[in-house]
Amino acid sequence: MSVLVDDDTRVVVQGITGGEGKFHAGQMIEYGTNVVAGAVPGKGGQEVYDVPVYDTVSGAARQEDANAAVVFVPPAFAGDALFEALDAPVDLVVAITEGIPTQDMSRVYRKLKETDTYLVGPNCPGLITPGEAKLGILPGNIFESGNVGLVSRSGTLTYQVVDNLTERGLGQSTAIGIGGDPIIGTDFIDTLKLFEADPDTHAVVMCGEIGGEDEENAAKYIRQNMDTPVAGFIAGRTAPPGKRMGHAGAIVSGSGTGTAESKINALEDAGVRVGDTPNEVADYIEQFL
Repeated sequence: MSVLVDDDTRVVVQGITGGEGKFHAGQMIEYGTNVVAGAVPGKGGQEVYDVPVYDTVSGAARQEDANAAVVFVPPAFAGDALFEALDAPVDLVVAITEGIPTQDMSRVYRKLKETDTYLVGPNCPGLITPGEAKLGILPGNIFESGNVGLVSRSGTLTYQVVDNLTERGLGQSTAIGIGGDPIIGTDFIDTLKLFEADPDTHAVVMCGEIGGEDEENAAKYIRQNMDTPVAGFIAGRTAPPGKRMGHAGAIVSGSGTGTAESKINALEDAGVRVGDTPNEVADYIEQFL
């Protein structure tokens, strides 16, 4: 099994006629993802890679029986694109766009709470079930089908950990990059619930970073609810307080929360094996399995 995406996922690509959207739609199709439509206002009737383009996500989803949307839309228009996707009959929306204004995402987040749709991102690499489907920009060649679930705030860190896992023959059930912005859709706890319920996910890697309290909250959930073993990694251990490092959400306020130390302590108290390097994380997963 897998979580959120599999070979039955039928995808609408928002922004498929733009440079980024067209390139990554092609990469997704090449990987084997079932991209059934594009959605770009005013471009209905065109085709990209023999994929029909519609003016709206709702029209594309209804005509092509799509159940997921991937957003490759510039930041200024991405908020409206997300509203459109959340109004459409799809179960999953993946927002790749970086730099969506926080005010726009606040509105999107309120809308999201009124739906049953999963939103992954924004500012994320997407997600992949190896050998079945990838939605986003992840390099499919480093992934291998298996029993390790992975959730990460950092795209680059995802690739480093996965590379170490795959080198050891430890394949992945599904890997999900949730994004590092202050306001995102699917968070650590949402994803951990999915992995805990998946009988084919036998171990989980959780990659966090400094800033916010998501990792501490996830640690509480792990301690109280998870039987599946979890290994973790926290990036940004050497970042000075008040300095933003990479992601918009990766900032330590100086209040003692959101630091690498507080996150590592919370995870270890919950029974999570926290590695000092991605390679050490793979060591722990190998021991679990």
